[in-house]
Amino acid sequence: MASHLEELTAENLTSHVIKVSTENVKDERLSVLVTGLIQHLHDYVKEVQLKPTEWEAAIQYLTQVGHDSSADRQEMILLSDILGVSALVDTINSAQAKVHSATESSVLGPFHSEDTHTLANGQSIGSPGVIGELMLIHGTAKSVSGVPIEDVAVDIWETNGNGFYDMQDPSRDGPNCRGIFHTDSQGRYYLVGVKSVNYDIPTDGSVGLLLNMLKRNITRPAHVHFQLKHPLYLNLTTALYASDSEHITSDPVFGVKKSLVKSFQWNNDPAALINEFHLQEALQQMRWDGKGLWILHHEFVLLEK
Repeated sequence: MASHLEELTAENLTSHVIKVSTENVKDERLSVLVTGLIQHLHDYVKEVQLKPTEWEAAIQYLTQVGHDSSADRQEMILLSDILGVSALVDTINSAQAKVHSATESSVLGPFHSEDTHTLANGQSIGSPGVIGELMLIHGTAKSVSGVPIEDVAVDIWETNGNGFYDMQDPSRDGPNCRGIFHTDSQGRYYLVGVKSVNYDIPTDGSVGLLLNMLKRNITRPAHVHFQLKHPLYLNLTTALYASDSEHITSDPVFGVKKSLVKSFQWNNDPAALINEFHLQEALQQMRWDGKGLWILHHEFVLLEK
């Protein structure tokens, strides 16, 4: 029996592991994924001549990433983000949007949450007393041919003016600076939010340890997240980035694309916009000082399924 035992070496171990791992797999895509994963992992180990102590440290690190993750803190997503894996997956799978002149996608990030609420157009995603300057966020959702799309679910989330998402605030009593709106018959969405600010990604966990070791920038450029859904169109996850941010070219999660960079405009006299979008109640609720509003306008173009 021992004579039939294959002698495993650095040269044949990879092919042997791939064979054993895929010979009973009937799902072709699963076989491709597993084969590629094993091949590239083994190639990396051989290329850098990985030492046992280094592999043990990597295992301990990944274990800690898991421990640092929770429903409100997705440390594994953050690790994927800062290594550029999230951006690469996004870029590969969004190529058709650029070809068809549709809105480009961006990384989801670790702060999207199902703990949100549906609001009517014209309402505010912030709680009274929210930190920061108020901003009218509005625009349309259209098809590639320019037809307005009604009843698109527009999920929006951003930080408070202090640079923290609601899930980072231990005193929160519900969703804040996030909400879901539905486009009207003209394809419009409109709401009151806060002017986006630059913010540091969390560095008190495993990812922060790695960023510190690599001496990496930890500050994301100011942005607002969007996720658009409609049964007849492809889902879109994207973000709009402030053009005047000094971190626009050094995003630590590599999410910025040229087509998503926007100028946030200051309006000293927004009375006409307030009337058009029926913002009076929301602004009163948000204790607006009446001195002006920031404006973020964007027309989203969705691809049909």
